[in-house]
Amino acid sequence: MIIVTGGAGFIGSNIVKGLNEKGIDDILIVDNLTNSAKHLNLNSLKFVDFIDKEEFLEKLNDFSNVEIIFHQGACSNTLEKNGKYMMKNNYDYSKALLHYALSKNIRFIYASSASVYGLGKKGFEEKRENEYPLNVYAFSKFIFDNYVRRIGFDKANQIVGLRYFNVYGPNEHHKGKMASVVYHFHNQILYDGTVKLFEGSENFKRDFIFVGDVVKVNLFFMENPSKSGIFNVGTSKAESFLKIAQIMSKLYSNVRIEYIKFPEELKKKYQTYTCADLKNLREAGYRDEFVSLEDGVKAYVKVLKESDGVWV
Repeated sequence: MIIVTGGAGFIGSNIVKGLNEKGIDDILIVDNLTNSAKHLNLNSLKFVDFIDKEEFLEKLNDFSNVEIIFHQGACSNTLEKNGKYMMKNNYDYSKALLHYALSKNIRFIYASSASVYGLGKKGFEEKRENEYPLNVYAFSKFIFDNYVRRIGFDKANQIVGLRYFNVYGPNEHHKGKMASVVYHFHNQILYDGTVKLFEGSENFKRDFIFVGDVVKVNLFFMENPSKSGIFNVGTSKAESFLKIAQIMSKLYSNVRIEYIKFPEELKKKYQTYTCADLKNLREAGYRDEFVSLEDGVKAYVKVLKESDGVWV
């Protein structure tokens, strides 16, 4: 059996979809459906059972024949101010799952984040000296990565941490403010035909990666159990928010681009540049090319127009 925590969420549900496409449906989905809109992500998927995330921790020893855990569940709200909640939800929960996996010789592939690099002043290679988180969400990912490093990657079972850069694509409709700019631009266009950009957005460049590529990287490590470590998952291309707006303006009618004042609360806490260093991922053997920003945005907009951004 395969366990996917956060399996009703954005990346988790896409991983389940990817597993289904490989003929795998012996899957236990772990999630919290307090936000009931997430159930839409599960409607078209095949899996054997669903369990609430808290109940799952209480019943860990009830599960048998578990081969691998894709740990995608987390609070991903970068604006969350409650550090105690964030650490319990992201750090303590992850530690409990990791030790369960180690005790049962279960392979463990988990979601980290490019947010650990902060402003990225020292680069984006997976090195401790390059990491300086700017918010408590990023800190929760940063501290778990370092906990895993202390445990070490020379265990009998595989441990992989994947540092996602700016992921966009279907099944993120439930994420609210934390959804990608593509999702928000789509809704702005539907509302009044105006895409709103922060002043200076032509110089704000991020590494945007289509969720399908994120799934492919996860499945690569599933299919290569001897590979362990922490790896960046991005395209190694930094693209501007303005470019996304320009791509999308060609996919709709009469789109205007409007610049708005940069929010005070984001100053000194906003990643104005990210670009994944893929040396370690390539050395691990991942050779596939990544979907271009234009092709990824086009594919996602098609799903947004046809089914409100949910795979069906």
